[in-house]
Amino acid sequence: MAPTTLPNQVTTTSPRGRDVAMTGEPIKMSELMATIPGAAYIERVMTADPLSVRKAKKAIKKAFQYQVENKGFSMIEVLSSCNIGWGLSPNDALQYIKNEMATYFPLGVYKDKGV
Repeated sequence: MAPTTLPNQVTTTSPRGRDVAMTGEPIKMSELMATIPGAAYIERVMTADPLSVRKAKKAIKKAFQYQVENKGFSMIEVLSSCNIGWGLSPNDALQYIKNEMATYFPLGVYKDKGV
């Protein structure tokens, strides 16, 4: 289980699912990091299909460019699968990202000071 494991999500280390009463709610990192004054670019992406992988690469490239230009701190949060830890097939894991994770952790730009 990780700080971003969804409520009731079963993993290798949380075989009964994440119990939020015991472990708390998942941390929404992009929303949290966007509140930092020195943050210049914060975006959440996923890697669940070819289009989303291209979008993730574009976001990562932009984050590095902001760092090179000294615009401030950048962070890209990537929703990706953990096929072994989740006990899902690769296809089911990709569907889980799209249908569950991206619903709980909405994709998008949370901060962009360079626009």
